[in-house]
Amino acid sequence: MKQRVVIAGGSGFIGRHLSERLVSAGYDVVILSRSAKSAGAVGSIEWDGKTLGSWATEIDGAFAVINLAGKSINCHHTNNNRREILRSRVDSVQVLGQAVSRAPTPPSVFVQTSAVGIYGDTGSRICDESSPHGIDYVAQVCDQWEGAFEAIHAPPLRKVILRLGVVLGSDGGFLPLMARMTRMFLGGQAGDGRQFISWVHMKDLCGMFHAAIEYPEVTGTYNGCAPDPVMNQDFMGALRAVLNRPWSPPVPALAVRMGSWLMGSEGKLALMGQRALPEHFLKQDFPFEFPILKPALKDLLGSGSG
Repeated sequence: MKQRVVIAGGSGFIGRHLSERLVSAGYDVVILSRSAKSAGAVGSIEWDGKTLGSWATEIDGAFAVINLAGKSINCHHTNNNRREILRSRVDSVQVLGQAVSRAPTPPSVFVQTSAVGIYGDTGSRICDESSPHGIDYVAQVCDQWEGAFEAIHAPPLRKVILRLGVVLGSDGGFLPLMARMTRMFLGGQAGDGRQFISWVHMKDLCGMFHAAIEYPEVTGTYNGCAPDPVMNQDFMGALRAVLNRPWSPPVPALAVRMGSWLMGSEGKLALMGQRALPEHFLKQDFPFEFPILKPALKDLLGSGSG
């Protein structure tokens, strides 16, 4: 009988790839989503992300629970959106914790996402998992997010936090937009370009989740990023090289803020950064498939594509 993995919020960009990875590894995957639609070998069950319901029966007897749920921070940070960003994260953690605690046969491991944004805007300072937390809005959200997870008491449950960097994939997230702008000869650095981007290739991120559920030695908090954080100016330079585009002039900080707002995002997010390293994964010899940026971009976008 296949072991069951329940992925909360698993219908999005990361969840689709992670589900495929786990199904190919022989797991039975069930997604908790606000709209229940089964896809191929993956079943989907409806939940609201904040109240116990019939979905909780899937937790009983599951091997692992992975929580990806939470409203994207890639929106205007109005007061209403800020409240929803925080509540969607804390509520989902708390209700999953209740389901785990009440399950007659609880899961062996619970993997919770967070973000390297917990360290704040760090400039050139290197951040490992023991680094101090920031004080800005995103850092405070991450603090409360992780705090809700740490409050779950269900021994002998193994608990893992993955603090995600910028996830690179060809079919969602940050990269397709940046590639599209670069192809249009708008691939200049944002602001002074010195803000660091802690990125991770989707294949390596899925490998991190896979390792987190399979290996008992993976426990506690891990930075989910590649060991090659780069400044924004270098990221855009590598992207231009992969897409065969010439140098582009920098985009002034004010224009970044205005452009981001017009696209429905929060402008200052593109002007902040973290120089995070995955020290815990490195110490455990995690087999990064794409530890360096340029080969990762070539894999996702194709060498010489234009």
